[in-house]
Amino acid sequence: MGCRQRAPANELLRIVAIDDEAGHSLRPDPSRRLPGRGANMHPDPACFAQAVRRRAFGRALRLAGVPDDGALAEYLTRQPPRPATRSGEVR
Repeated sequence: MGCRQRAPANELLRIVAIDDEAGHSLRPDPSRRLPGRGANMHPDPACFAQAVRRRAFGRALRLAGVPDDGALAEYLTRQPPRPATRSGEVR
């Protein structure tokens, strides 16, 4: 979503929107099991920042308004950095 680059599903983080008292909040779904519409992005703070700047979460998840991204931002900052791979490269 943020950088718009394609990657295998196992390299992407699924994001879902959860209804709460303030509207919608974004939650990471690393197990890919939460119900509802999901969107995928690289688990990278730079990709997240691009998605926020472009307001991509609302469009991808079909939400009205701006969702709260605090829980997602916290999750991404706690994750260790992942090595970058180029398409076609095998880890």
